[in-house]
Amino acid sequence: MNNVTRQEPLNLLWLQSGGCGGCTLSLLNAECTNLFDTLKGSGIRLLWHPSLSEESAQEARRIIEDCVNGVTRLDILCLEGAVLRGPHGSGGFHLTTGGDPVMALVEKLAGVARHTVAVGSCAAFGGVTSAGCNPADACGLQFDSDVPGGLLGRDYRDSSGLPVINIAGCPTHPNWVIETLAALASGMVNLQNLDAFQRPRMYADHLVHHGCTRNEFYEFKASAHKPSDLGCMMENMGCKGTQAHADCNTRLWNGEGSCVRGGYACISCTEPGFEEPGHPFAETPKVGGIPIGLPIDMPKAWFVVLASLSKSATPRRVKENAVADHQVVVPAVKRTRQK
Repeated sequence: MNNVTRQEPLNLLWLQSGGCGGCTLSLLNAECTNLFDTLKGSGIRLLWHPSLSEESAQEARRIIEDCVNGVTRLDILCLEGAVLRGPHGSGGFHLTTGGDPVMALVEKLAGVARHTVAVGSCAAFGGVTSAGCNPADACGLQFDSDVPGGLLGRDYRDSSGLPVINIAGCPTHPNWVIETLAALASGMVNLQNLDAFQRPRMYADHLVHHGCTRNEFYEFKASAHKPSDLGCMMENMGCKGTQAHADCNTRLWNGEGSCVRGGYACISCTEPGFEEPGHPFAETPKVGGIPIGLPIDMPKAWFVVLASLSKSATPRRVKENAVADHQVVVPAVKRTRQK
């Protein structure tokens, strides 16, 4: 006789607020045969998703009300998009079909959820939705840009004792979402698994710089000067891969790509405040010819010295390829006589 007790699946409710829905579109590109089967296999039951579920508005409202009232156990609350608190803190800019502020609904659900997850930088920090003069007073669930607080307040904890889990990114990598949800279902998420901005460390303890195919150019400070160039985009093209916490170049998107591999500078979309860098995304601001945004953990003096030495030692192959749109000088063929 089998005495193994079958564990009940976790109930997941997904809401969308002030945003573009891009994190859901990204999630649909997860490297799995079927998203719903993958969630089910991880021990998760999707109660409702505004873009992916078939229920009518009335049926969806009943599902949500049952969660609020405790009729249905809410294990994981996912919010995609920033919380819209305006005007004047009323939440009136974003209402449910019943006429209630979504802001108030999210607060109620977060109060009963076993886990609360912010999917994307908008839900985590306010993101693009909070840019500019922010007339909607958009914020994240537990952060307002890099300042703790947001909608739920810095002291919020879910019923398991965790703060909001911020799967930051614009959009998020689909596997960051899948793996975080699976870890929650397995009981493998704790405070030690989250970084200072409450992002899962399985991707936030890495830099976009890690695994970048342009790293040889970076090492010699052989820089690109226009979008089609092969060289490093840090010095002139605004790339922040050496500062951005994400594993985009080792955990590739759709199994084969990343922003920098596609020729676009990393804009550090996993970081709070990325949406307003104070300069064009494709430009690197400098003071005295030195980029303002230096690599993490590197003092300015070190960078100046290393950059000077690197440029003086740049091989012709690297120097010429850096400012070309294809490889014009191939690596030399040489017998090494290695034993």
